[in-house]
Formats: sequence, structure tokens, C-alpha cells
Amino acid sequence: MRGINYWAVVVAAIAAFVVSAMWYIGFGNELAKLSAAYADTQGPPAWKMLAEFVRTIIVAYMLARFAMLLGVGNWKGALRLGAWIWIFPAVILAGAILHENVPWRLAAIHAGDWLIKLLVMSVIIGARTGKREKKK
Repeated sequence: MRGINYWAVVVAAIAAFVVSAMWYIGFGNELAKLSAAYADTQGPPAWKMLAEFVRTIIVAYMLARFAMLLGVGNWKGALRLGAWIWIFPAVILAGAILHENVPWRLAAIHAGDWLIKLLVMSVIIGARTGKREKKK
């Protein structure tokens, strides 16, 4: 069994962090309308950005573990894995709409972010794992 490509995990986390930041910047005005948490025009404090990056590293590592355990070794398989994994945050966000009165538009923005992050991370991890496998 092959091991985890830690460089792929780091690169995937950085890429997902950047893509996610761009996603939320793009939806900034809509987010400010939907939630007071996004009304601060100064942006999030540094500690929140660091915490978000740590969360992203953890998710990237877990994706790499799943890819390893499931034998995913190319970007196409990784893309499918990322799409399947996305079902978890989508269902959680649906629960937030149903039980916590989270506006569906806010949940949709978060769900879209999760989809993009998971696909970006999965493809990077899968592509790097596949290249590593071919070298052996």
C-alpha cells in the first residue's frame, strides 16, 4: 500500500485556501446581506485565517487518506471521490437550513465553496499520487 504524498496535501490545502478566499470575496456583498458575521468590511482577523488554513490542511489530509485507502491514483478517480465526499457538507448544510433557519442562499454559498474546495484538493492529491505511483 502506498503512503500519503504530504507535499500533495500541502499544495492541495494552499490551492483550496486560495480558491475559497476568492469564492468568498466574490460573494462578499451577498454574504453581508445574509449574515451579520460577514458584515465586517475589515475582513476576518489573522487568527481566523490561520484556523481556516488548519481546517483545510486537515480536510486535505483526510482526502489523501481516503484516496490511499480506496486506491485512487489519478485525477479522474480523485474528482469522483471529491464529488462523493461533498455530499457530507451538503447534507449538513441542508440540516442547518431545516433546523437552524439558515437562509438557503447562505447555505448554497457555503455548499458551493465546499464543492470547489473538495474538487480542487482531490484533483491535486489524485494527480500527485498518480505521478508518484508511476515512478515506482
